[in-house]
Amino acid sequence: MPTFHTYDGTELAYHLVGEGTPLICLPGGAMRASAYLGTLGGLSARRQLVLLDLRGTGDSAVPDDPATYRCDRQAEDVEALRAHLGLERVDLLAHSAAGDLAALYAARYPHRLRNLVLVAPTTLATGLPAAVGDAREAAALRASEPWYEDALAALEEIWAGRMTGELRARTRPFLYGRWDAAAQEHAAASPAQINAEAAARYAGEGAFDPAATVAALRTLEAPVLVLAGEYDSVLTPDRAAELAALFPHAEFAVQRGAAHFPWIDDAGAFARTVEAFLDPEVHSIRAGGIRLAYRVWGDPAAPPVVLAHGRCGNSGDWARIAARLAGTHRVYAFDFRGHGLSDWPGRYSFELFRDDLHGFLEARNLAGATVVGHSMGGAAAYLLAERHPGLIGRLVIEEVPPPFPLDPPRPVPEHPGGELDFDWPLVPSTDAQLNSPDPAGRELLGDIGVPTLVVGGGPGSWIAQEDLAWMADRIPGAELVTIDAGHLVHTERPEEFLAALRSFGM
Repeated sequence: MPTFHTYDGTELAYHLVGEGTPLICLPGGAMRASAYLGTLGGLSARRQLVLLDLRGTGDSAVPDDPATYRCDRQAEDVEALRAHLGLERVDLLAHSAAGDLAALYAARYPHRLRNLVLVAPTTLATGLPAAVGDAREAAALRASEPWYEDALAALEEIWAGRMTGELRARTRPFLYGRWDAAAQEHAAASPAQINAEAAARYAGEGAFDPAATVAALRTLEAPVLVLAGEYDSVLTPDRAAELAALFPHAEFAVQRGAAHFPWIDDAGAFARTVEAFLDPEVHSIRAGGIRLAYRVWGDPAAPPVVLAHGRCGNSGDWARIAARLAGTHRVYAFDFRGHGLSDWPGRYSFELFRDDLHGFLEARNLAGATVVGHSMGGAAAYLLAERHPGLIGRLVIEEVPPPFPLDPPRPVPEHPGGELDFDWPLVPSTDAQLNSPDPAGRELLGDIGVPTLVVGGGPGSWIAQEDLAWMADRIPGAELVTIDAGHLVHTERPEEFLAALRSFGM
């Protein structure tokens, strides 16, 4: 367990979890040991989490002067940790009450921040105190829960100014999206992890100067993510949006089905959102309520191309092709819902993937772009071109599933086991549609009014090549090119695939 000495000589401990670029993590509580953060929903698979035990908590020493528990004075502890780690600038994540600590650090040391993630943060430092009315409305969203009446009665007592350990324990179900065994185990560890004396001093008189802090934060150059849980009554989504508005470069996200500990409620959703934000090569937009992650290459002034990946893939599948196209195009590759770093909402269909493509084109103002779709992405593209031809300038569909029932039909698939980088329910959902596709998909092929290239993978593909030829014949003016590569044409034969695109006029 590594340690360092902070500005007043107090020895502080931190814990390293995972590998990768360091992410300093500040625990809330207030003044709760960092152990409750765990792996932050598996975020440690991509980043090295530096979990700081604040002074007097966990494995850190108790300071000689208890007045140093005050939030503003602990900002110097964060700076001391940065210097100890030898980092010029840091990525910083703060949860709950540590949101105030992170805000003070950002205001005092803005040049030391590269990225800031605020997870269900408190807002005393910015002068946005919690409103009981908002919290009561958020609590009411849980009215169908069996624990609701008792937990609400305890919460009303706390709002009236009567705080006890027993009351706090009764309200804990509100802090989790599901009050299941995992949540109860997580909550049960809280009392032993909190330094009550330190917590009482944390927000003491003089800790905050909201006017000065807000003025400093309004000039912060570092990107900021404010992440709220849909059901959180500590920081409601509305209040989180107000907080995000204080920063000039902020993203605001609401994790559905989550409350105050979103990585406990849905580890994958939490880790994907934070990872996408922290990755400098990944951007996000919202389309139809779904967050879609994407990557971009090339000159912003160049003609746009949008690359749509196949089922169980992600935008990274296009990296080699995108790098080559970027010499003459502005290239965008996004993750469909249920794939990669985009949201995994649990419901999937080719029509919903079509809507993702539609939403992405509109959100990025890419009407008239060339769209290149592989397999599932190609299906989404031609379904969109059938109904909204004005959104697409040119269309390339590579190894697209034809709109004919599979013969023989696919059986119900079994989960392969282990961790997946896509949401498993999308497989049985789309298999069912492949077995029995909507006839409109083939009936409207003649309505595609844009230049279209159909790319087949030859006899090694599972796609019936005669069906691709039939599709090309039905799409007005479509060209058909066959590259003997199997289903993954752009992966297995990238040079021939690029040559086909060039011949098509790209």
